[in-house]
This record gives sequence, C-alpha cells and structure tokens, in this order.
Amino acid sequence: MNFKKSNRFNYWTRAAMIGALYAIITIIFAPISYGMVQVRISEMLLILPFFTPAAIPGLFAGTVIANMFGGLGILDIVFGSLATLLSAYLVSKIGNKYLVPLPPIIINAIIVGLVLHFVLDLPFYLTAVWVGIGQTIACYGLGLPLLLLLERHRHIFY
Repeated sequence: MNFKKSNRFNYWTRAAMIGALYAIITIIFAPISYGMVQVRISEMLLILPFFTPAAIPGLFAGTVIANMFGGLGILDIVFGSLATLLSAYLVSKIGNKYLVPLPPIIINAIIVGLVLHFVLDLPFYLTAVWVGIGQTIACYGLGLPLLLLLERHRHIFY
C-alpha cells in the first residue's frame, strides 16, 4: 500500500473509532444522555478535533447513531448531529486549548435547546440553560482534563 492510501486509511479508521466511541458512551449512559437535563459524557470527545481532523466526521457520525437511540426523533437526529459537526469544525480551528470546550457548549445550548423546545414543548431559555450546564460539565469538567492528558501524549495522534 502506498503512503497516500495508508494516510487515508488511517484517517477514516480514526474517524470510525471516534464515532463508535462517541455512540457507545452516549448509549451506555443513556439515562443522562438525552432529554432537557442531560450530561452527555461522550461530549468530552469534542476536544479531539483539536488534535486530529479525523474527529470531525467521526463525531458527526457517532452523534447521528447516538441520536437515533434518543427517542426525540428526526429533529434531534438532524439538528443535534449538525450542532456536533459545527462544534467539531470550530474546535479544530481554535488554537487556545482552554477555549476548546466553548464551541460545543454555546452551539449545543442554542441548537439542542431549540430542538428540545420544539420537540418537548418547553421554554427555550430553560432548555438552553440546562443543555448549557450539562455541556459545561461534559466539556470543561471532563473534556478539558482529557485534552490536557492527551496533550502530554500527543504522539498517539501521529
């Protein structure tokens, strides 16, 4: 296998592994992964685009799969997954490791807050605040320590 094909294989293998990990963690922790009050532990993985662009499609695919199990329907599958895609892309563009968790917090609070508002017929400000709190726990409470750990072992991604 030539070098270019090998790199593409490695890229898509990483993407698939990240997507599978995201979906599995979300589904295992389903009681706290879905609904208005949620701490989706798998959201800690949204720091991975800081290290590898393969995480962007992986996280998107993992979110699509995970949201199929969430019971909130097509709005959540489509818009929740697009929120992850946008968050992952923005994370890949951030240079300051301490700001990496911000895009998933802000974007999910707004987009998932809107989805929950429409699907569960709850006030938007409530859903946005609760999603934002859950995202902060997952992204800063779990994601940032993971980022700092992986940064010390950066060779894993190369």
